[in-house]
Amino acid sequence: MTIFLLNRRRSTVAAVVLMSLALGPLGCKRHKATVLTTEESPLLASVVATADPRLGTQLVSGFYGVESNAWRWTAGRFSVVLRPPSGAASKGATVQLKFAIPAVAMAKVKTLSLSAYVNGTPLAPESYTQAGQYTYSREVPPSLLTGGDVVKVDFSVDHTLPPSPADHRELGVVVSLISLQSK
Repeated sequence: MTIFLLNRRRSTVAAVVLMSLALGPLGCKRHKATVLTTEESPLLASVVATADPRLGTQLVSGFYGVESNAWRWTAGRFSVVLRPPSGAASKGATVQLKFAIPAVAMAKVKTLSLSAYVNGTPLAPESYTQAGQYTYSREVPPSLLTGGDVVKVDFSVDHTLPPSPADHRELGVVVSLISLQSK
């Protein structure tokens, strides 16, 4: 008798499981996963807020994690890819880097020079001698923006804070925004 009851319970449990598997999709609204190919991938942004997790893939190298939900430290060399704004291939554009040099960093390095390269071509560097918030801004000629849908911008600073026991990273500047804007 005990074996009969156990078999009956098993068959009841099996029936309930089979019914839920069979009827589950009818009551559940599942969304198909969308796979994007390279041709269908979303366009890059022309303006990258470094704290925006959706745009993190555009920060190619030299950026550390988001801090204070607003900015990122960089290494001595850092790179980003941007979408050229509409009309940039004929009118040119302006590249901007919004960043800060903390007082603790400036006290150690004394002076800092920031350089930029757009698609490998150098732009004029700028030097800084005081801590503070800055916007590095340079005109980009149309000839540097005719190569398609991606513009690579490489930045570098001549002095960094070396790794220390308190922070094992090489620290350059604190960046909040990078953009390529129409003229």
